[in-house]
Amino acid sequence: MIAHLFNAPLGESEAAVGVGTVGSSEAIMLAGLAFKRKWQNKRKAQGLPYDKPNIVTGANVQVCWEKFARYFEVELKEVKLREGYYVMDPKIAVQLVDENTICVAAILGSTLNGEFEDVKLLNDLLIQKNKETGWDTPIHVDAASGGFIAPFLYPELEWDFRLPLVKSINVSGHKYGLVYAGIGWVIWRSKEDLPEELIFHINYLGADQPTFTLNFSKGSSQVIAQYYQLIRLGYEGYRNVMENCIENMMVLKKGLENTGRFNIISKDQGVPLVAFSLKDNKNHNEFEVSDLLRRFGWIVPAYTMPPDAQHITVLRVVIREDFSRTLAERLVIDIQKVLHELDALPSKLLTAKISVTTDVDKEIDQVPGSPVIAKKSALEMQREITDIWKKFVLERKKTNGVC
Repeated sequence: MIAHLFNAPLGESEAAVGVGTVGSSEAIMLAGLAFKRKWQNKRKAQGLPYDKPNIVTGANVQVCWEKFARYFEVELKEVKLREGYYVMDPKIAVQLVDENTICVAAILGSTLNGEFEDVKLLNDLLIQKNKETGWDTPIHVDAASGGFIAPFLYPELEWDFRLPLVKSINVSGHKYGLVYAGIGWVIWRSKEDLPEELIFHINYLGADQPTFTLNFSKGSSQVIAQYYQLIRLGYEGYRNVMENCIENMMVLKKGLENTGRFNIISKDQGVPLVAFSLKDNKNHNEFEVSDLLRRFGWIVPAYTMPPDAQHITVLRVVIREDFSRTLAERLVIDIQKVLHELDALPSKLLTAKISVTTDVDKEIDQVPGSPVIAKKSALEMQREITDIWKKFVLERKKTNGVC
């Protein structure tokens, strides 16, 4: 059913193959292993070295890609980001491809800002490079979030098995597949794309059962839940849920824009989330906004972008099926309250200056012959500034009477 959703070639002589996993993390490990083994087999047959495989990704990939590279000894070649462009640039990615590249990994729904990478452009550029070099470098699509969004909201968008170089796709059932946590999927275009030697066959349960997994015994409840959701909701039901998520995302986005205080980093087409940053963070930053929002019951993560955009700090709100329009409007109101509180507080920079000035004055005013006052280390200074700030905020909490 999922292979059909991703437009796999399912003719009489062709059949996609896939496996249920524990989230997209295991799915990515299995897909990476398949690419590595297939590349090694080809290099061995050609009598070429096969000890230095690499994989090309954007610097915006989820940490499981770094885990795969480190655990299974594959060099990770990352395309750096830049301000205003927070996904992998297909042109630079193809430039990094060499004879040792086992695949290029594209993301359909970046963790950082929800944006879909241009898999179609990547496919076209890579086809051209493969013709020029004689290589056959393939593509894997990490559709952990977007795999259950794009088919329903953007059916004309070409990112899946309609593109010839896309050999495997992973998706998380526990994200927009609308299943509780613990289920993911990886689908291969055809049986030829999954090396047979990676598959184990057992028959002690009464029949031949192929298995390809890194995990062991686990319950089948999530698989049953995914099957139920697919047949219960169907195409129309999933589309209605995703459209509702997008509508609530737009409510939140417009509410934040109306404050005049934020730059919106996310795109309208992509995972239904809003990533935003302060237009002016000289006095107070996004981490302070995130911290104060916890008082209102919101856990809104703040994080810095990867290289070379690490100077950009972002807040992110992911819109799920249970995030209603009322919640979106309430979040905007609470963010406005936080901004009002921060405007009334002194900046951390000013607090730091006061602390430094006080220490300097102590050294200058010291009477000759009296005990020498040791100069504070940077860590001690930082701790003191933090303590002053926390004390100030706690006092404000008591006077404001906010629960």
